[in-house]
Amino acid sequence: MSPDSLTPGSVRSAAEVNEQIRALWMRAGGTLSSQERAEYELLVVEWAAAIRADIIEAA
Repeated sequence: MSPDSLTPGSVRSAAEVNEQIRALWMRAGGTLSSQERAEYELLVVEWAAAIRADIIEAA
């Protein structure tokens, strides 16, 4: 996944992003290449934003 494929303000839920993170780790066999690490970092940022949005929406 390239950084360009992630849209700021993504509408994906935290659960969807978390599933993608889990799939990445499974594909990588527990050891990330530098490209996979970059993808992972982007996914974690997206996941955190989705969690924050869920909390704000619940409030």
